[in-house]
Amino acid sequence: MNKTVNINLAGTFFHIDEDAYLKLQRYLEAIKRSFTDSQGRTEILADIEARIAELFNERVQNDKQVIRLKEVDDVISIMGQPEDYLVDDEIFEDEEPHATFQRKTTTSKKLFRDTENSYIGGVASGLGHYFGIDTIWIRLVWILLIFGMGTGILLYILLWILVPEAKTTAEKIMMTGEPVTISNIEKKIKDGFETVSETVTGVAKNVSESVSNAAKNVDFKKQGNSIKSTSKNFFDTIADIIMFFFKVFAKFIGIILIIVGASALIALIIGWFSVGIANVLHIPGIEFLNVANAGNTPIWFASLLVFLAFGIPFFFLFYLGLKILINNLKSIGSIAKFTLLGLWLFAIIGLSVIGIREASEHAFNESYIEKTGLNVTKTDTLNIKMLGNDNYRDDYYRGNNFKLAYNDQGKKVIYASDIEIIVKPTTDSIATIAIEKSADGRDYEKARERAKNINYKFEIKNKTLVLDSYFTTNPENKFIDQELNITLYLPIGCVVNFNNNTKDFLNFDTYDDNIVASRHANHYLKIAEDSVLCDDCTEDEFEVDIDTPNVNINENGIEIKSGNNNLKIDENGIKAESKKVKVNMDANGINIKSEK
Repeated sequence: MNKTVNINLAGTFFHIDEDAYLKLQRYLEAIKRSFTDSQGRTEILADIEARIAELFNERVQNDKQVIRLKEVDDVISIMGQPEDYLVDDEIFEDEEPHATFQRKTTTSKKLFRDTENSYIGGVASGLGHYFGIDTIWIRLVWILLIFGMGTGILLYILLWILVPEAKTTAEKIMMTGEPVTISNIEKKIKDGFETVSETVTGVAKNVSESVSNAAKNVDFKKQGNSIKSTSKNFFDTIADIIMFFFKVFAKFIGIILIIVGASALIALIIGWFSVGIANVLHIPGIEFLNVANAGNTPIWFASLLVFLAFGIPFFFLFYLGLKILINNLKSIGSIAKFTLLGLWLFAIIGLSVIGIREASEHAFNESYIEKTGLNVTKTDTLNIKMLGNDNYRDDYYRGNNFKLAYNDQGKKVIYASDIEIIVKPTTDSIATIAIEKSADGRDYEKARERAKNINYKFEIKNKTLVLDSYFTTNPENKFIDQELNITLYLPIGCVVNFNNNTKDFLNFDTYDDNIVASRHANHYLKIAEDSVLCDDCTEDEFEVDIDTPNVNINENGIEIKSGNNNLKIDENGIKAESKKVKVNMDANGINIKSEK
């Protein structure tokens, strides 16, 4: 069993098999000899060691795993064989023939920030390398996002934090999508010491010499065996195709997650600034939230909790999309993750408490009734109409919405129009109006107090009752399901006419003791004992609705069917039929037939 030794590569320690260690040492020595007279030799060798350490890290599962010959061969095939770079072949004389092959190196682009060509953080130039687009176009997109939709700043900051900077030579090479080999590392470092023209000339010369020497030493038989040994069979190719489509699908999902996460974050930030910050600065137009806030929770605090509760999950959705698209995305760290998780739990608990507090304000519904006598007798005709308000709205529509505005005295009040008119007959000598005000509250006293503080006005003059189409209350009472019921007790025998603008405040149909419906509006109605009589109403307005399948009442008459029995009453008379008897009553008399 081979011994294992420890080796330090670029500050990282690895456990390596003794045979693998000897081969790696010979490989590194060969590389050092190939760069003996090269400018920037120290930097080149340091970056090569750093790249080898990175490749080893990709191949080990844990700190105790031992690097063996297979891992060393993989690294050498990626970095390049020493003989390709004018290295003395005698160092590798004891190698097996099968070990000296050149495998095609494939390197995918990775996203880094290019701080060498940056104005701020190198995000734009890094994206330019990644997508193969000139950096100027990326910067123009950032300008449009910042000054157009105002979202560029957030996205730029997130990418600045999450995308790592290209510091090492290997990272700078991966940023452009080139394979990280000895040749490319050498070229990249020499670019820092020489001018562009000198670098191009020197690299061209070195490449031509390398190709020439390599061509002289080509062993066609060896290369043929290498090609055969590394060629993929049919099933491997199919597997690669399937994996390719899986990767494309994953990238598509990543793009969708980024778009959804970024859009939601932007919307939440805009909402937070619009609501929370506007409330802190007392910007006009936000007061209606305070009116609907029965629990008196600070609006800025509630908006912050909403932002955290929804924003943190969408941030991780955005981060997941970036993680799918960018393999080398920088981790936000365990501290940041647990901090965000704590803030999210705090927001969820806070919103739950606020929700329970708001729900408790609807625990009780109480009412307060005010009755007033009207100078209307059974011989009078009463006209009823609604009165609008320019401060609220001039249409006559019942609803449970509200508006916060100033009244005629310049005071801020809540306007609402949840009003219902009910009409009931009475045997009293004069009419009575009962105003029932109701509201919700966390207890009986609070609900009754809110109901009592509802302000409503009406006026009767010259047998005309004018009802306000709205009611008001102080903003301190909040808007919490306030309602108003107007019950008119009218003497039997009097006549009443509801103006057409009262139609929406009347019930759709009669029920219980209510004898007037919305279809009765704009008609003169005579109050009867349990209904109204209308002389100018059409038959459609007073149609009888009987909910039974055996009775049919229409313009042709009345027809009742029950089994074998049938009764029909029309303009021709009355016909009654049973199983054994038929009765026909008309102008000619009564005809009775009996079947035996």
